[in-house]
Amino acid sequence: MSGMAVSRPDHPSLLPALLVAPEPMERIRRSARDWVVDMACFVLAALFGALMLFATSQGSPPPHHPPRLLDVAIGALGCLTLWIRRRRPVELGAALGVLSVISVTVSGAACIALFTVAVHRRFRTVALVALVHFVTGLIYTAVFPDPKTGYWTGILWSVVIIAAVVAWGMFVRARRQLILSLRERALRAEAEQQLRVKQARQQERARIAREMHDVLAHRISLLSVHAGALEFRPDAPPEEIAKAAGVIRASAHQALQDLREVIGVLREDAAEDTPERPQPNIADLPTLIDESRRAGMTVTYENRLRDLNAVPTGVGRSAYRTVQEALTNARKHAPDAAVSVIIGGSAGADLTVEVRNPLVSAVSEIPGSGTGLIGLAERALLSGGRLEHGPTPDGEFRIRAWLPWRDQAARAAAVGGNA
Repeated sequence: MSGMAVSRPDHPSLLPALLVAPEPMERIRRSARDWVVDMACFVLAALFGALMLFATSQGSPPPHHPPRLLDVAIGALGCLTLWIRRRRPVELGAALGVLSVISVTVSGAACIALFTVAVHRRFRTVALVALVHFVTGLIYTAVFPDPKTGYWTGILWSVVIIAAVVAWGMFVRARRQLILSLRERALRAEAEQQLRVKQARQQERARIAREMHDVLAHRISLLSVHAGALEFRPDAPPEEIAKAAGVIRASAHQALQDLREVIGVLREDAAEDTPERPQPNIADLPTLIDESRRAGMTVTYENRLRDLNAVPTGVGRSAYRTVQEALTNARKHAPDAAVSVIIGGSAGADLTVEVRNPLVSAVSEIPGSGTGLIGLAERALLSGGRLEHGPTPDGEFRIRAWLPWRDQAARAAAVGGNA
C-alpha cells in the first residue's frame, strides 16, 4: 500500500518536506495507481473486519457487548473513512483505534490507518498512535474476554498484529526515503555534470576569444596604420607605396590565416588529427618588433636574457602576448610615440616584461574592445605571475609583467632525489 503519487521535487531542499508530510489534498490529484490502492485497502479492511466479526460471532456474545448491527455500522463507516486517510492519517488512526473498543468490524480499517501513519509520519507519532491501539486492545480484551483463548493470548495477538503493521509501514517508509535519496543524488550529479560542461565551454570560449584578440588586434592595427599612411600621403614615392601595399597584403594574409585556424577550432566537424600551427614564443619577439618598425613605429628593444630559447614555452608565450598587446595599444593610443621594450630575468626567479611609451592625448582612430589589458592580467595570473599597467610619475604609460621562471634543472634534480 502506497501513498498519493507526488511530483518529482525540482530542488533537493524539498525532499524532507515530502518525506515528513505530504502536500494538501487539493494540490494533489489521484492517479490511477492511487485509486487501485485505495480500492484494495477498502476491500482488505472490509474482509478483515468481516473475518473478525465471524470469529467473535461463534457462540454466545459476551455480556454487555454492543449490538451486531451497531458493530457492522461502525465498521462500514471506518472502511469509508479510509478514502481520506492521507489527509488526516494521525487523527483517523487514533479515532479508529478508539472505536475498535466497541467494534471488531472496524479493526481492519484501524490496521490500515495505523499502516498509513507508519508510512507518512515519524516514529514518535507512529509510537503514540500504536500505543492508542495497544491500550484499546487491552480494554477490549478485559471488557469482552474470549473464553476460548484467554486474556493473555488475546493481548499477545494484539501486540503481534500492531507490531507487524507498524514494522511493515516503517519498511515502506524507509524504502521510499531510499528511493528519493537515490533520485536526489542522481539529479544532483546530473546538475553538477551540466555545470561542469557549461564551465568548460565558457573557459574554452574565453580562451578562443583571448587568442583572437591577441592575434587579430595586432594584425588589423598594422593594416590600419599602413592604410592610413597611404590615405594621407597619396604623393609618396612609388617605392614606399609598393612597400606599404606589400605589408598590407602580408598582414591581411596572416590575419586571414589566423582567423581560419580559430574558426577551425570552433567547428565541431574539424578533424581531430589536424596538427595545430606552432604558437609564437619569446624567440619570435624580434620578428614582432620588426613588423611594428616597418609599420612606422619607433621601437627600442633591449634583451637582457642570455638565451631566449631557455625560457619555458608557456612563460615565453605569455611574454610574447604581453609585448604584442602593449605594441598594439601604443599603436592605437600613441601612434607617433617611441616605445621601449625591455626583457629580463633569470631561471629560478621571474621573467620580467616591461613596455613603456610617453603619454599622448591623442584620440585613437582604431577602435578597441577595452579588454586587452584585462586579458593580459588574467593570462599572467593563470601563469602564477602578475601584471601592472598605468601612468608613471615620469609621464609615461608602462605595462610590466612578472612571470615565474622555474629552474627546470633544479626541479628535475629534486624530482629525481625524491624518487
